[in-house]
Amino acid sequence: MAGETGTTMKLRDMATTIRSKNAGVDHVTFDIIFREPRYYEAAKRSEALTPQRIAELYRIPVEDVVSFVAFDPAQAIKFTIRRRRPAGSPGEPDTFGSQMYPPLFGIEIAVDDAD
Repeated sequence: MAGETGTTMKLRDMATTIRSKNAGVDHVTFDIIFREPRYYEAAKRSEALTPQRIAELYRIPVEDVVSFVAFDPAQAIKFTIRRRRPAGSPGEPDTFGSQMYPPLFGIEIAVDDAD
């Protein structure tokens, strides 16, 4: 999905931090903090990083992406999803929600060279 005058980068190369963590018994929250303003702006514009895309990536209904916020002062995007099962319940694979972020690494985002 490279732009005509840009390149495509993987999210893992654009961010200093990509993490997930518990947000209560029923939710997990994710933070993506970008290395450079141009990467943050490219991600905000991108169709590759939207609530719909997050839902597809995690195989959940889009309604389960309960929050999706771009926070300009921190050059960060934060989103929260509903857990399939309550934290710590039988069959729940990640009690602390701290290992749910790796699927985000491979998202490709077009970065305009002019940014």
